[in-house]
Amino acid sequence: MSKNELICDCNAVHREKVIDTINKMPNDYIFDSLAGFYKIIGDKTRCKLLFALMQNEMCVCDLANVLSMTKSSVSHQLSKMRDYGVVKNRREGKEVYYSLDDEHISTIYNISIEHIKHKM
Repeated sequence: MSKNELICDCNAVHREKVIDTINKMPNDYIFDSLAGFYKIIGDKTRCKLLFALMQNEMCVCDLANVLSMTKSSVSHQLSKMRDYGVVKNRREGKEVYYSLDDEHISTIYNISIEHIKHKM
């Protein structure tokens, strides 16, 4: 089946809408990145880390205390989040502080919480 072949069990295909949508469809790299992003933030522990970092820039020790986790576990999660551009870090002497990479992360998080609360 070709990408441009139109198939439907109903009696009317809205050709203009189909073609418009196909033309606007992002490439697979964008969808792969989007799926990877949601996979990274789609973990309960990482959601808690995001919430904590929305409140304050924190070091691994602080985050470990907030979440009652080991520093090693927190570091592992932060590493994954950093690889996907969800968090960033900065060094101050021997301390490494983590924060959200940019305001888009908190916007996505807050909209998601708003949606969940709306559906409750």
